Amino acid sequence: MPADLSALYHLAVALAIGLLIGAERGWNKRDVGEGHRIAGLRTYGLLGLLGGVGGLLASQLGVVLTGLMFIGIAGVLVTVYAVNLRQRDDVGITSMVAALLTWLLGVVAGNGQLVIAAASAVVMALLLSYKTLLHGWLAKLQAAELKAGLKLLLISVVMLPLLPDRGYGPWQALNPYQLWWMVVLIAAISFVGYFAMRIGGARRGLMFTGLAAGLASSTALTLHFSRLARLQQQAGRALSAGILLGSGTMFPRMLLVAGIVHMPLLQTLWLPALSMMLIIFIAAAVVLWQADIPKHDLHENLSNPLELRVALLFGLLLALVMLLGKALRERLGDAGIWALAAASGMADVDAITLSLAQMSKQDLALALATGGITVAAAVNTLVKAGMASIIGGKVLLLHAGLPMLLAALTGLVIIGWQLT
Repeated sequence: MPADLSALYHLAVALAIGLLIGAERGWNKRDVGEGHRIAGLRTYGLLGLLGGVGGLLASQLGVVLTGLMFIGIAGVLVTVYAVNLRQRDDVGITSMVAALLTWLLGVVAGNGQLVIAAASAVVMALLLSYKTLLHGWLAKLQAAELKAGLKLLLISVVMLPLLPDRGYGPWQALNPYQLWWMVVLIAAISFVGYFAMRIGGARRGLMFTGLAAGLASSTALTLHFSRLARLQQQAGRALSAGILLGSGTMFPRMLLVAGIVHMPLLQTLWLPALSMMLIIFIAAAVVLWQADIPKHDLHENLSNPLELRVALLFGLLLALVMLLGKALRERLGDAGIWALAAASGMADVDAITLSLAQMSKQDLALALATGGITVAAAVNTLVKAGMASIIGGKVLLLHAGLPMLLAALTGLVIIGWQLT
């Protein structure tokens, strides 16, 4: 493309950016009289075009000119804002910041970075247009949830890059970066599950409640619903369906975690995991169809799963599992992996899944890693079946315990067939 046409193209994109932001601001401020706004459609369009010209000049005369232009435009906008502030009791500076950013994006477009400028303008327009929605979300946000989000950012954005990415300890089994990355992964999945339940709420149905709560902790959900079944025997079938839905959610979560850590592991893990999941979900659908769903909520508020103390304990558990995995394999060979998987599955599936997936990237055979993860999932399912049957009584034994027992046995049969 000739240089002149290229420059015109860049200026056209800069103008389009200004018009886009101007259209959003003009519609948002459509009730404000002419002359009482910091800028309208034409002004934003001119600001974008002016930024495009500044970007073209900067490539010829240097970035100092761009800085001087920014100071001048910022001064004009601040002056207009101060005058408007005297006339109207409106201290919002969104339009002024949007005007400055429109000019800067015009500069970026004029400098040839068209994709970055255009994408940023679209995101900016969306943020400006979703003011009511965003403020509504913020009003519903609780202090504990805000702190939980900040903690997630702390352990991922701040702490993770600082950790060394190499092995330590016996057999070089402990890699601080990989261990903490797995902690972040599980914390993020639990965080999403918590907010899915927080936004949807139990009133939107037992199905959504069970699926969302299962993302956070299917064991905790099983314990909670089993206790409720003892107190509310008429809701036993409905609670059984919730337990099954929460337990079934464990398997796609397990596949997700394993696939993120080591994608080839899914080639052998998908069959036992999906088989167990289908048995549990089909049973849940049958029980849910037959159940008399109570009109009142079946759950109490679940605690936020993202706590630094919990994350640290999970990291310690994961480190212990990885260290024991190496030690048992050195001492007992493949039998050590089976013993570790069965023991770990009694309490948690995530730790052994992450550990064996990580080991399969090194020297652990995919078939053995698949077998260990499946055994852990089967044991964990059996533990939840026993918990529901003992705490919840006969109704939960029939409608939740037996289907989970069948699912666990199916997984063990499939993994035995795969290894023969």
